[in-house]
Parts: sequence; C-alpha cells; structure tokens
Amino acid sequence: MSESDAALEFIENRPFDEIEVGDFAELVRTLTARDIDAFAVVSGDVNPAHVDTEFAEGDIFHKVIAHGMWGGALISNVLGTQLPGPGTIYLEQSLKFLKPVGIGDTVTVRVTVAEKHVEKKRLTLDCTCTNGNGKPVIAGQAHVIAPDRKIRRPRVTMPDLVLHKHGAVHADLLARAQALEPMPVAIVHPCDKPSLAGAVHAHDLGLLKPLLLGPKDRIEVVAAEHELDISQLTIIDAPHSHASAEMAVSLARDGKAQALMKGALHTDEIMSAVVSKSGGLRTERRMSHVYVMDVPTYPKPLLMTDAAINIAPDLATKADIIQNAIDLALAIGIEAPKVALLSAVETITPRLQSTVDAGALCKMADRGQITGGLLDGPLAFDNAVSMRAVATKNIVSPVAGQADVLVAPDLEAANMIAKQLMYLAGAEAAGIVLGAQVPIILTSRADDDRTRTASAAIAALLSKALRA
Repeated sequence: MSESDAALEFIENRPFDEIEVGDFAELVRTLTARDIDAFAVVSGDVNPAHVDTEFAEGDIFHKVIAHGMWGGALISNVLGTQLPGPGTIYLEQSLKFLKPVGIGDTVTVRVTVAEKHVEKKRLTLDCTCTNGNGKPVIAGQAHVIAPDRKIRRPRVTMPDLVLHKHGAVHADLLARAQALEPMPVAIVHPCDKPSLAGAVHAHDLGLLKPLLLGPKDRIEVVAAEHELDISQLTIIDAPHSHASAEMAVSLARDGKAQALMKGALHTDEIMSAVVSKSGGLRTERRMSHVYVMDVPTYPKPLLMTDAAINIAPDLATKADIIQNAIDLALAIGIEAPKVALLSAVETITPRLQSTVDAGALCKMADRGQITGGLLDGPLAFDNAVSMRAVATKNIVSPVAGQADVLVAPDLEAANMIAKQLMYLAGAEAAGIVLGAQVPIILTSRADDDRTRTASAAIAALLSKALRA
C-alpha cells in the first residue's frame, strides 16, 4: 500500500468471480437517540413509537424503539460498501422484523452469500440482524446484481449532520415558568398585532396576567381586526405611548406589575421612563441587556451580553453587566455559570483595553466583587465556545470551550455576534433587560410568538429569583 493510500480510507468491492457461497460481511452498530432522530428527519416517519417517549412508554414495548427500516438501511450499507460493495445493483429485499431494537442495543448485521447465479451474475444473500444477546431481530434475503470488475474508491467524506430541535432550550424554560403562578406584567402600548398577540398568547399559556396600557380604543380595534380575544385581559387607558410607559413604571414601582413588556413604541420611550431619576426603576446596579440564545451547534443555552443598552461600557459597568448575566443564568437553572470575557486574543495586551479589563474583572471575581459565576478572560470567541480550539492553543481553563455566558467588549461586538448567530447559525434569541427593579422584556417587531413567549418565561423565572 502506498503512503497516499494509507493516508486515505478506501472502499473496495468484490467482483462476482471472486465471491463464493458462504462468504459473509458484518457491521456492528449501537442504536442511539440521535440515530432515531436522524432517520425520522430523513424519512419523515415520525410515528410516536419512535419519537415520542411518553407515548412509547405506554405502548406495547414500553420504550422508544428504532424504525424497522433502520435495520434495513444497515443491511443496505453492508451490501453497498462491503459485499459485494461498490457497483452492486439492489434488486429485491425481503425482511421479517422479529424483535424490537431500543436505544443502547448493539446490533450485528451480517450478509452471507447463499446462492450464485452465474448466467446473470446475480447473488442471493441471507441477511440477519442480531442483538447483543445474539437473538435475531431482523431476518431476510437480498437479491443483487454483483459488479463484474474491481472497484476501489476513496471513501467519500460526508457533511456533518447537525440535529437540533428548534426551540428546545426555550421550551424547557417555558415549561418551568408555567409551573409558577402567572405574574402581572405591564404591556406597554400594545397597539399592533405582534405585541398584542404576544400578550394574549402568553396569557393563554398561563405565563402572564397582562395589564394592557395604552389607548383603549386603539387596543380594541387591533384586537377586533386580528380576532384576538382580550375579554379576560385588563386594559388601563393611557392617551399615548409616553403616558403608557410612565404608567407602567408606576405600576412596577408600586408592586402591581412584576415585569414590563415593550409593545408598539420605541425602546427609547420605555427606557427613558425606566431610567428616570425621579420615579424610575433604577437600582444601584447598571442596567444591561442579555440574550438567552438557543444555538443549534451549541449543546446548551448561551447567554450573550450586552447587545442593546451599554454602548462602550467602562470597567465598573462591565462588572454590573457580568453580575446581571450571572444572576439571570442562575435564575434559569445554570449552576455556577461559566463566563467568558471576549476579546480578539487570549492574552492581556495593553494596547487592547478589552484584554486589560478582562484581567481586572477576573481579579474582581477572585476578590468577591462579582459573585455566583466562574470568570475567565480574555478569550477569543473560538476559545470561548470550542474545545477543539482550546486544545489547539493549549489553553488551560475551566471556562474556555464551554462558556455559558459571553461578555463582549462593547455593544457593537455583542450585537454583531448575536445577529450572526441568529442569521447564519439559526439561533433563536430571547432578550431581557436586567438591573432595574423588575425585568424588562424588550421585544422586536421581528420577534414571533415563540420568541416573545420565551422572553416572558425568562422574565417570570427571573422575577421569582428576585423576589426570593
């Protein structure tokens, strides 16, 4: 074998003339939940016996089982890559399904040449799949036309298959929030369909008790035009958006609203009322924005801050931004959140202020000025989220490669990272503002009901933590 052959993996067939009756080939595979999901996605077969754990537990086998044709596909694998291998033409396949295959079961697939038909270069092969106990789970026969010449080809490198259930992270937060008592939330100026529908949807899910603040006539017109049932919701009449924002802040300050949700008004309008030095919702801590992101290529929730409030935060502001994010991470169930302080490099470089700040912030955490999380930085983005990058650069860190929270050096960087994850990586993001007396849900006109609901769920969990 040449050096180039050794460097590549090849698949090679066995032409008809080289095959004898009794020859066999095998493949061993252990069934995983990922295998079932992948097969369901490709085939479209979402029979609940395969993909619905609750249903399957009450079904005849009392567990999720593999699609029968998953085993059939493994037989096809052996025929097409080993015996006879490349060039094989599949003519017929019979299968008997004898026992179910469950997650964790190891299946041995064997095809054995039973007959040779010389005149047409056809083969009959016995096909069996057995489980880890040696019991047959599938049996049958295949009829194929075997190749008549030797074929040896490099094994094609297939694209990575990323399986991600959209909204799974946010759905978990929603389920946890629904277990809480619905909280009163001031919906500020819900005078368009997205904001009003979001409030109605959150109410119907048992998350919120919406208090609709705005011109009553306009709210009722929007509800009628879009067939939204607001008969069970409280409307508090306010003449315009500024008045709605001020009234919402007043309700929160008096304890009558446990969170605010932005409706059809500019962010500046609601935040101006929130940060007002006379009658606002300020605390000793700087307010900041956090996205809770569900990223298909990342194995857990990822918090991104601050992409909306603080443009060029100084060291003290960054400390508050980090503490806000840690508090939110704890509220949604992340224990000892790992916080990555982002920069362009992973070493402290005096000409890069973000690296100097990162070093100081880590020391502040060591001294108890930032609590509840584990900080490290500076870290470049790849070193914050990729264990492969961490290994390549020999970085020793309990945070690197597995961050729960990403802290950007400024708003521009945070906003660009968040939007890139949304629009290029398919991430879903629910945003919230922390640091005020109550959580503030800053929705966007582009947000759908699912995003608005996820934001409301996060606010509910945070509100409970703040009141504990």
